[in-house]
Amino acid sequence: MYAIVDIETTGGKYNEEGITEVAIYKFDGHEIVDQFISLVNPEKDIQEFVVRLTGINNAMLRNAPKFYEIAKRIIEITENCTIVAHNASFDYRILKMEFDRLGYDFQRNTLCTVELSQELIKDENSYSLGKLTKSLGIPMSNRHRASGDALATVHLFKILLEKDTQKSIINKAIKYFDKKYEKEKLKKMIEEMPEALGVFYIHDANGTVIFMGKHKNMKSELNRVLMKTSKRALKIQTKAQTISFDTFGTEILVRLKYYLELDKLSPKYNFKKKFKLLYDDFNHPDFLIIDKGRIVEEHGIILVENNEIVGFGHTNLAFQEQHLPILRKLVTPIENNVLAKHLVKSYLTKNRVSKIIRF
Repeated sequence: MYAIVDIETTGGKYNEEGITEVAIYKFDGHEIVDQFISLVNPEKDIQEFVVRLTGINNAMLRNAPKFYEIAKRIIEITENCTIVAHNASFDYRILKMEFDRLGYDFQRNTLCTVELSQELIKDENSYSLGKLTKSLGIPMSNRHRASGDALATVHLFKILLEKDTQKSIINKAIKYFDKKYEKEKLKKMIEEMPEALGVFYIHDANGTVIFMGKHKNMKSELNRVLMKTSKRALKIQTKAQTISFDTFGTEILVRLKYYLELDKLSPKYNFKKKFKLLYDDFNHPDFLIIDKGRIVEEHGIILVENNEIVGFGHTNLAFQEQHLPILRKLVTPIENNVLAKHLVKSYLTKNRVSKIIRF
């Protein structure tokens, strides 16, 4: 069951707005089964630009009910419903804010028709309610009034329900107030991560890497990232859909992989480290660094030729390490050689590796 909502407000500072009109259509997926529409006395003045936009002025609201007088009806009509709205984060925030003022914890799952439209109706010039309804031929009256906008959203939502034939997109788009789905999703991600040295990637719904991490115990580090309560961490947790990772046997390869990928991908929620780069050459122009591999029979390698990092990778045969043409094919090429060279040089000045073979 859905409660399709539109709210008009006074405008003003964030979280200081007041509701001037509310419209709620209870929708079972096929038809409207209940509705509630009311002007609301916000007990504060309406911003002039809002008056021009909606046509609602202070005089119209003088005898309208105050929010506490309609709060019970809103609770009843939205009970056991997912709140649907065009830009649901706004309407739900306003409702929660008003209920918070009354000391009531109003919690409902939400679904945004802007996000759903972007997913299910491609290549629109605009996803505003007015332009989208016009593009789809949806009848619309009383634009920028709660009843007109909410009813247009009902018609739009019907189309979206039909387009999502498997219901996978809509179910996936629901934001759960109790975070049960998100918690299960994050828990599964943590369970999939090995307790190993490596680099991990958190992807959003489009597959884009939004965060990278590295650690000697990736499971522990991922758990820390997904359980934190900072503003940045909560955004990562909300957008996280899948994870991927690469394991390594040695810290030098982890540093190379992590910082080179960080430089290349620029994930949205990572802080980019600034290095004071070391530009001087190695003591020898051509050599192979050999260190621990991911398993006993394997080596992690870094190939250096003409004082440049050619690439890094893994070998499992001594024969491979003795033939440069084979090594060049095995390694992953380096794009940012200046950064790679700095990382290798700074590591070697403070740490030991298993072996260095000079050519």
